[in-house]
Amino acid sequence: MSPPGRAAPAYRDLLLRLFSLRRMGVRLELERMEAALRAVGDPHRDLRFVHLAGTNGKGSTAAFLDAMLRAAGHRTGLFTSPHLSRFTERIRLGGAEIDPSDVVRLESEVRARVTVPLTFFEMVTLLALTYFRERGAGVVVLETGLGGRFDATNVVLPEVAVVTGVALDHTEYLGDTPGAIAFEKAGIMKAGRPVVATAPAGEALEVIRREAARRPSPLCLLGRDFDLVPDGDALQFRGLGAPAVRVPHLALRGPHQRSNAALALAAAEMLDRRGVSLTPGARVAGLAGCRWPGRLEELSSTPRVWVDAAHNPAGAQALAKALAEVPFRRLTLCVGVLRDKDAAGILARLLPLAHRVIAVAPRSARALPAADLAALAPGAETADGLAAGLARAQIGLGPDDLCLVAGSIFLVGEARELLLGEAADPVPVGDPLGLAAAG
Repeated sequence: MSPPGRAAPAYRDLLLRLFSLRRMGVRLELERMEAALRAVGDPHRDLRFVHLAGTNGKGSTAAFLDAMLRAAGHRTGLFTSPHLSRFTERIRLGGAEIDPSDVVRLESEVRARVTVPLTFFEMVTLLALTYFRERGAGVVVLETGLGGRFDATNVVLPEVAVVTGVALDHTEYLGDTPGAIAFEKAGIMKAGRPVVATAPAGEALEVIRREAARRPSPLCLLGRDFDLVPDGDALQFRGLGAPAVRVPHLALRGPHQRSNAALALAAAEMLDRRGVSLTPGARVAGLAGCRWPGRLEELSSTPRVWVDAAHNPAGAQALAKALAEVPFRRLTLCVGVLRDKDAAGILARLLPLAHRVIAVAPRSARALPAADLAALAPGAETADGLAAGLARAQIGLGPDDLCLVAGSIFLVGEARELLLGEAADPVPVGDPLGLAAAG
């Protein structure tokens, strides 16, 4: 793949054109997407899918599934959002990002045939589905962008649907109660197709059960029908009437990743039953070899700098629990959030762990100013951007201390560019929601 930062001007022009689609905002309906798909020959009808929705964890669960499928020899498509540094991260075939030249070509072809106006995320979804059919993807792991019921991806008939979790986020679009949000996520369930889900508390669980029964869709719940439990120095997957699978190692850190891996293993079992072969060995190899940037990821060992894409209170709570398993003397938190996020809720989960807090503004037009964020964290310092924040954080950072960058996906992408030299697009395209200038 040619480095996007050095791509031809056509790629830059494409990004600017896609970026401009954000003026369409968020339009939660499926009619435009269905019309656009018809115009390009309904590529989704020639593909097999695993469809994932959830407030948190769907990206990691999707990555686990993709890794297991590839370990089993399947030619996979993987569609996720948002990206960290490059638009091409969103569309992967066999683990490799789509080449910028293919994005340019496909967008030109689609634009010539589709007359209905599309949002940013609708166009990206259309490009992905067209690419996956063109390249003969055997199984596509497809992540929703927002909600589920009216998400642009909800045009597919999946082999199995996965609901990774329910928490309050994007409440202006999905509703302001766990039950309302669970209803939107449950919209990806399809009659007769199995559903693998976490068991959220209270009304959200009742909604998940009710919606599965209404279709009907066979429902498999984490903790009731399957689980990933300690087994000496390893883990063991149990349930669903299948032989137990011993998992010596997970590539991704934290107890929340054990839940994500359990969901992925349950989905793998359902896929295997539906004729998509996934041997126990392939499942174990995929879990051990999975790579998913920005999820409790170590970017530097000296000094110790980690990043995590915790961008809502539920994600911050999962991060806090994961940090309880990480040895460090003192924690410096370099944090930045978008202004439409629950900054106070995020900080409430992380501040008790932090010895020092440095507030920065993510690289986004929707960033909460560093001073406004610092006002929510007594004693917090501010820095003019992430580079300055990291420089300040490293002053006095001992070998047993940890610097953690968290609070926004945009911030994580910037950290990876600064510390790893990760290639970045020539222009930022934004988020999957199409919001006028989600992290």
